[in-house]
Amino acid sequence: MTQIDFMGKRKAAYIISILLTVIALGALAVKGLSLGLDFTGGTQVEVSYAQAPSLDEVRDELGEAGFGNYSVQTFGADTDVLVRLQQTFDEGIGQQVLGALQAQGEQVELVRAEYVGAQVGDQLRDQSGLGMLIALGVVALYVAFRFQYKFALGALISLGHDVVILLGFFALFGLDFDLTVLAAVLAVIGYSLNDTIIVYDRIRENIRRSQSNDLVRIFNDAINQTLSRTLSTSGTTLLVLLALFFLGGDMIHNFSLALIVGVVLGTFSSIYVAAAMLLLVRLEREDLIPAKRENAADDGMP
Repeated sequence: MTQIDFMGKRKAAYIISILLTVIALGALAVKGLSLGLDFTGGTQVEVSYAQAPSLDEVRDELGEAGFGNYSVQTFGADTDVLVRLQQTFDEGIGQQVLGALQAQGEQVELVRAEYVGAQVGDQLRDQSGLGMLIALGVVALYVAFRFQYKFALGALISLGHDVVILLGFFALFGLDFDLTVLAAVLAVIGYSLNDTIIVYDRIRENIRRSQSNDLVRIFNDAINQTLSRTLSTSGTTLLVLLALFFLGGDMIHNFSLALIVGVVLGTFSSIYVAAAMLLLVRLEREDLIPAKRENAADDGMP
């Protein structure tokens, strides 16, 4: 078994976490999330090509035609292309997009052009935000009942840490935040919680088995004992996500990127936020193993 002094490096990890969190909050406050069409409303135009086009060329043609804030992706077959525009819908928008794409002599047909209202976007945004808050609340209750309230506090702060930094990452780099990315954020919450629960389970087990009060050593032993499992799970997950990121196409590009960042954050936070937080809140053996009262044997005597 490896013997890495994780807890000995916790102060450096605290600094890294605080810096990342401050940067993320600053990016969210100053730049904000670049909300996609699902949240803001706009126009989507579906066109059909005679032969499968190059999406990069389609983007170039739209850019040369003066369109801004657009995304292009295949929709079903390789010959079907969905153009999403964050601009006001009008009756001629479909023909304008079609004209831009036909400028190079391509055989393109307009399938549909429709408006996605901002009211729908507002509803989705409110419901998704409420869903995230409910998820975090249920997680806190679950950990509090399964372990102890100090564990619940550490798990909740760890999950908040991952979500804030992930959202800040998208805000900082101006990446589109749509429903697929929101789904990735919720998946990150589940992944991070799973990793945290495994570390917590081993910590609790080691505290109950050990007679020592050296919690730093107990925490290090628990993390080292679960390290091979953590690296195997994270490593195989990242291999799949990297394949999706490079080969999955534009439709799931930001989805896979969010999961890649989330897996790295979840692995880091399960050690240096969730576990290390137990030392900050002064977890003690008595929190898990109540001390026996000296006169317990006499309690039943009249």
